[in-house]
Amino acid sequence: MKSDSRKVIFAALGANALIAIAKFVAAYITGSSAMLSEGVHSVVDTGNQGLLLHGMKRAERRPDAAHPFGYGAEVFFWAFVVAILIFAIGAGISFYEGVNKVLHPHPIKSPYINYIVLAVALVFESVAWTIAYKEFRKAQGAGKRFHLFTAVRESKDPATFTVLFEDTAAMLGLVAAAAGVAGAHVLGLQWADGVASIVIGLILAATAILLAYETKGLLIGEAASPAVVRGIREIARETPDVININELRTMHLAPHEILLALSVDFADGVSSERVEAAVSTVERTIKERYPEVRRIFIEAQGKHDGMARRR
Repeated sequence: MKSDSRKVIFAALGANALIAIAKFVAAYITGSSAMLSEGVHSVVDTGNQGLLLHGMKRAERRPDAAHPFGYGAEVFFWAFVVAILIFAIGAGISFYEGVNKVLHPHPIKSPYINYIVLAVALVFESVAWTIAYKEFRKAQGAGKRFHLFTAVRESKDPATFTVLFEDTAAMLGLVAAAAGVAGAHVLGLQWADGVASIVIGLILAATAILLAYETKGLLIGEAASPAVVRGIREIARETPDVININELRTMHLAPHEILLALSVDFADGVSSERVEAAVSTVERTIKERYPEVRRIFIEAQGKHDGMARRR
């Protein structure tokens, strides 16, 4: 089942844009490095969601002579770019601000402004996270046992799980920022604000590494899920006159587009008309059961006579 990726991204983009402004204002007034890191975090997230929308738009282009299988993989590429930006900009600036504040601590002014902004930001981020989680959960299908990390590993739609990861990192960052501000305000530990900024940088770095790892597999050509592969294998085996499956290979060309290459053996003496009918049946059944399998190449071979047919 497809998720409404654009709905998830627009919800996150709107929330992050508003939150970024509030965080920067709070950072300017109070001098908190944790709030500045959080502001940078929200700006990076906003830009990332814009890049994901850009990638989804480009992925809709029709196939042409230069790209005969289409541009669906653009989504994978831009999701990988997002991971790089989170690490390079978000984590980098947070580390820098945190180390600078630890080495040169100074008191936070008007800390209650930070508390208010962080509380409001947590509400917005929670709403965005809930929308992303529901859409991601819906994409896994109703009635299935759901394990978040397993679902992320098996998901082929980086737009949804990227936003889910970003929103999770955002909420963890808000907690870290609140702890840093409270440490500086309540306990008088001026360096706590800088430590919070460093923790935010660590959260962003970990998020970037996870995203890069997950999108790398999609970029270099990831197979369909084991359930889809098993189903295709069963369809081929149940087809009359098919006696063996030589090879079955799949690859995601886009989040919801799969390429299938299938080689099967037919019994000796089967007429070309029956082979043609069997191949058509296999192709039709696969597309009916798995609409995401858009492109199918079937090689039909006789066990001993070397007969071969491609569709």
